[in-house]
Amino acid sequence: MLVLVYKCLIVLFEPVCAGMDDDLPDEVFAKLRSKELGLWDVAQIAAGTGLAIYAMWAGILQPGFRKVPLKLQVPYIPASKGQVQNVMTLLRGRSGALVDLGSGDGRIVLEAHQHGFSPAVGYELNPWLVQLARYHAWRGGHHEKVLYRREDLWKVDLSQCKNITVFLAPSVLLLLQEKLQAELPDDALVVAGRFPFPDWKPCRVEGHGVDRAWAYNMKVHKHKQEQEEK
Repeated sequence: MLVLVYKCLIVLFEPVCAGMDDDLPDEVFAKLRSKELGLWDVAQIAAGTGLAIYAMWAGILQPGFRKVPLKLQVPYIPASKGQVQNVMTLLRGRSGALVDLGSGDGRIVLEAHQHGFSPAVGYELNPWLVQLARYHAWRGGHHEKVLYRREDLWKVDLSQCKNITVFLAPSVLLLLQEKLQAELPDDALVVAGRFPFPDWKPCRVEGHGVDRAWAYNMKVHKHKQEQEEK
């Protein structure tokens, strides 16, 4: 049975993962081809790489389960090593809690924890990704030190958050600006990867091309908003 599951995973999910970040597919398929996996490992990998099937079922075959408006849906694209490094560089010198909105497979949260942020919390609506993130944390020995919660980021109270990271689509970032300005304290720092906030001017930029990350000082943007409202 284990061999059959293994063969099915190779045939079914290799084309799906072909367009994803190189880190995840290489790691997954190296382990699959090694045939040194237990049943639990296969089940976890199947859960993680089954994201495409879940998206098809929830978004297309079962439209009644689509709780998130189409323009707010964000495809799962794992952060590259360069993106993660640039985000951590922008957060250098800061401490305390960190929240990753739309945490995906959890790599930003894990990295933040390893850089001393505590608690490091990821909010993700996709249940497959939440389980994949928890699996990665467990494998790294950090499952009791980081938190991954299946929750809608629009319903998360951010009033006590001072370190925020986001890897989201521009259409989502445009709307998220309002929530962040309304809820975050003045001394909060927001770091965006892959795409910048459309209407905000970053205080720092790190990296180049697709690995670029942008940092935003909330005090500056909250003050600008107050001036515009007067």
